[in-house]
Amino acid sequence: MKIALIIIRVLLGGMYLFASVPFFLNISMGDMPKMTADQTTFMTGVMAAKYLMPLIKGTELISGILLLIGRTAPLAAIMIFPITLNIFLYHAFLGPKDLPMVAVMLLFNLFLFYAYRQKYMPMVSK
Repeated sequence: MKIALIIIRVLLGGMYLFASVPFFLNISMGDMPKMTADQTTFMTGVMAAKYLMPLIKGTELISGILLLIGRTAPLAAIMIFPITLNIFLYHAFLGPKDLPMVAVMLLFNLFLFYAYRQKYMPMVSK
């Protein structure tokens, strides 16, 4: 279980780290895939709110670093979960082509919740 925890923590942290760094360095990661009308509408709304994309990418960057550090992984798993869930729901409703990869990210996050459940108990106990 401990080795699986380390592997999943590092994989999830690496995914979020490598998804956020190009945003802040203005590095193009290749051609953007063609978006549907619904995806374009959604992304137009996200980009119209000037603070939202830097907030999302900043949270991804910080959470990715915290996951890679290891000591702070329980905090990072909680911080990144709303973003993971939103990415999953986006792909479930608007772009199912990448849904299997995003489902794995969600499963990784849920696995981290299970692995660190003892750390979260004080938050939910009386």
